[in-house]
Amino acid sequence: MEFIGKTREDRTFDAIVIGSGMSGGYAAKELCDKGVKTLVLERGRPLKHGDYPTATLDPWEIDNAGRLPREMLQRNPIIARCYAYDKTTEHLFVKDEEQPYIQEKPFDWIRSYQEGGKSLVWARGCQRWSKYDFEAPGRDGYGIEWPITYDDLAPWYSEVEKFVGWSGNKDGLEHFPDGEFLPPYEFNCVEKHMKEKVESTFNDRFFIQGRCAHLTEVKDIHRQQGRGLCLSRTLCQRGCPYGAYFSSNSSTLPWAERTGNLTIRTHSVVHSIIYDEDKGKATGVRVVDANTLEMTEFYARIVFVNAACINSNMILLNSTSDRFPNGLGNDSGVLGHYIGFHNYRGRMSATIDGFDDNYFYGRRPTGPIIPPFRNVFGQESDADFQGRYHISINASRPGWNRGVRSPNIGKELIEELQTPGSWRIGGRMSGEVVPRYDNHVRLSETETDKWGFPQLVISIDYSENDVKMMYDFQEKGAEILEAVGAKNIRVNDNNQAPGLDIHEMGGVRMGKDPKTSILNKWNQVHSCKNVFVTDGACMTTVSTQNPSLTFMAMTARAADYAVKEMERGDL
Repeated sequence: MEFIGKTREDRTFDAIVIGSGMSGGYAAKELCDKGVKTLVLERGRPLKHGDYPTATLDPWEIDNAGRLPREMLQRNPIIARCYAYDKTTEHLFVKDEEQPYIQEKPFDWIRSYQEGGKSLVWARGCQRWSKYDFEAPGRDGYGIEWPITYDDLAPWYSEVEKFVGWSGNKDGLEHFPDGEFLPPYEFNCVEKHMKEKVESTFNDRFFIQGRCAHLTEVKDIHRQQGRGLCLSRTLCQRGCPYGAYFSSNSSTLPWAERTGNLTIRTHSVVHSIIYDEDKGKATGVRVVDANTLEMTEFYARIVFVNAACINSNMILLNSTSDRFPNGLGNDSGVLGHYIGFHNYRGRMSATIDGFDDNYFYGRRPTGPIIPPFRNVFGQESDADFQGRYHISINASRPGWNRGVRSPNIGKELIEELQTPGSWRIGGRMSGEVVPRYDNHVRLSETETDKWGFPQLVISIDYSENDVKMMYDFQEKGAEILEAVGAKNIRVNDNNQAPGLDIHEMGGVRMGKDPKTSILNKWNQVHSCKNVFVTDGACMTTVSTQNPSLTFMAMTARAADYAVKEMERGDL
């Protein structure tokens, strides 16, 4: 924790950013670059780039090859369901017992509290939204209109992609826009076959390589950040010592620090935003020290809320005053409501013959995508659901990890190690959950956490629309697998709880009308203009794309606007 003096002057900054993860780190970078003295508040511990103790360990150097004891998994059943949680990453995740919450309906809230937040453990795949993603809710009537368009965000997408480093192929699809790409990862031989078959069989379906925040080529802007080339180790969730994938720790926070305008205070759990009734604006934030429980106030001209979607909702709900008895900016009564996520329930698998004389070399941190092809340009008459989905799909020949959990020994094990398995195809949907008022979070009236804050009540569930979309994915996915010549086709519903997608969005949504939204087109709270929310909480709808790129682009745009307003004296 950086020492900050005790006088009000010592605790006063131009800007306060709540959260140091994906969007909070980008807010810090943008504000500090523009000469704004910025305080970043992080509720977790300090963690500097390179302090990744398991990043270079071999399997035999890790107890039980990285698997956690059964007792630990049983004690923490929620986080145990996260794909990235094991012995090599447990220090980067919040255990269930460390911050309880109330599940009115099953919801797997995956949290990562330290400097850099979830940017250290994210899956790194992201795609731009298209104009159709912004237009669809108003066009098809399943949500309020977005107050911004693709054209508003496009230059900020470009800025972020260039700074972060984004691998991808230019595919020329209007509904899945290209970006400022570094070289893409290659398809393997089966995926090349699948691309040819999919695109020759269907006139509305395309098979493209995934876009991801990895440096497949190091540009000068990345060298200035001290980052290096991706080695495709696929051990990313442990933290990358080379800075080859984007994280706040390797990129935006060090960049902001070098300006001399950044102060970071860790172990700082934000209680609420301070609202001044006379001035009609926020003047700062109240913070509880995570270790001592001492409360301190910090002050600033502007506040950026980037604590991650659900925590950001919690902070605003807890920020009450005579003016805002139900939470800061909550004149509309929708604060905490319309929480969305991505529907990952649909899965499919198959085998494919004819490629047993081929294998693949190396690893890669991404895989192919079939972009949305249902309800893209309008509501289709044969679709009994609203919204869209895309398909993440890949082909592999199990081999690089064969034998790891084999029951064989001796000669049988050697034979197993020398024989790759047959080619397999796996895929899942990423479905758009349409906004519903009932999907919400609120503060408990009776239960508190160890800091004395109200516990959060989470009441979020699937709808009939989500189930119908999953069935459509299963039908259309099976069609695709049949078209590529796959066999042993299986589709299923994994019945995972909301939250395990780790893409929660909404609750502090943007909109044109203050009567139905919390934020305006600049991510400002309608009724408290010097508070900006630019993480997942700001999203009006969720579309299908992995969202972090959009969060960062919105953050860059809002920060640029905020600084200009400050310079004009309007904030």
